[in-house]
Amino acid sequence: MDIKNKRLKSSQLKNIIIKQLYFDKALSCAELSDLFNRSIPVISKTVNELVVEGMVMEQGHAPSSGGRRPQTYSLKPDAMYILAIAMDQLSTRIQLFDLFNQPVAEQLNIGIELLNNPDALSSLVCHINNYITSTGTDTDKIAGMGIGMPGFVNVNLGINYTYLDSGDQTLTEYLTQATGISAYIDNDSSLIALAEQKFGLTKSQDSVMVINLGWGIGLGMIVGGEIFRGHNGFAGEFSHIPILEEGALCVCGKQGCLEAEASMLVVAKKAKQGIIQGRLSTLQIMQDEPPEKMGDAIMDAACSGDQFAIDLLSEAGQKIGKALAILIHIMNPETIILIGRGAKVGKILLAPIQQALNKYCIPRLAANTSLVISELGFDSEIIGAAVLVMENFDREIKNQIFTQKQTIMEK
Repeated sequence: MDIKNKRLKSSQLKNIIIKQLYFDKALSCAELSDLFNRSIPVISKTVNELVVEGMVMEQGHAPSSGGRRPQTYSLKPDAMYILAIAMDQLSTRIQLFDLFNQPVAEQLNIGIELLNNPDALSSLVCHINNYITSTGTDTDKIAGMGIGMPGFVNVNLGINYTYLDSGDQTLTEYLTQATGISAYIDNDSSLIALAEQKFGLTKSQDSVMVINLGWGIGLGMIVGGEIFRGHNGFAGEFSHIPILEEGALCVCGKQGCLEAEASMLVVAKKAKQGIIQGRLSTLQIMQDEPPEKMGDAIMDAACSGDQFAIDLLSEAGQKIGKALAILIHIMNPETIILIGRGAKVGKILLAPIQQALNKYCIPRLAANTSLVISELGFDSEIIGAAVLVMENFDREIKNQIFTQKQTIMEK
């Protein structure tokens, strides 16, 4: 049993090294030794085994700091692949990445409406399986499947309480069995924050509020350098902060929620109403299009200087800023970062958001919070879905060790 336990520990160390190299790109054996508190000979032996197995490759020598330059190692990008899926209320993107987060197949963009759609889950599975087949990739070579989705998501249980009902099974169990790939799910805004934390502008910051500007308005929170999900995993329902006493009715059943007043779906609806009422705009040719196309058209028109589109976004920005003032008073973050689909018009939104912060926020708090636009933009959620897989990469080995210990105790 001791030999088997050592083998499991060796496998665990390999998986942890793979996970670390995914996030840090290239490291020397000395750096890995410091990170994991293992001797350099043990690390060197494990890394060399990974090289032989085709998982790791020599990346070159680190910059000299005096003396002999150490050899650095990175993952072999095509040793495994990651299936990343980003969902919103109306559409889904599926992308296969290598271990350098580079696409290895064309992204699939499909329309799957989540609300009141009992066929949404079966449609998702069908598209996933067809996509994998089209890439010619063996499922054994896919490290896992990460999916970001709206709704109340319990990450630990693998359940979405809002969308994609999977019956008696958890959603992750259903997806794993239906595709043959280990599945991990998370709320879309939490995944966007995860992507920002690992690869974005706020990588070294401990207190960041990540505002996901999409069809809804989500919030991912980095608190103490970790993704904060709250007691049941539902923290961050920023879109349901009430900003008007007698506002529009929200899907949650309350009135005046931020989502019902300032989301891109609401902006698209207001654009159509304005055009009917005679507002002049280049958006007139889009008035019969579905909300998704109208929303994208509004952002394009605003970036091209369309006054009506800019007015619509400015109104939304002021309401978002009012809600952000509440958030700043509670969380006192170092940075608020605008990310997601709406980051495309981030520069247009910044001014009205800042005006609202000036009006509603205590100056001392507002002055110490930076408001920035993410460089990851609309790709953030799908990058976060890939990150989710690698965050869980050593889970299976840990479960094996736990099961083995339980068996020993029972004996």
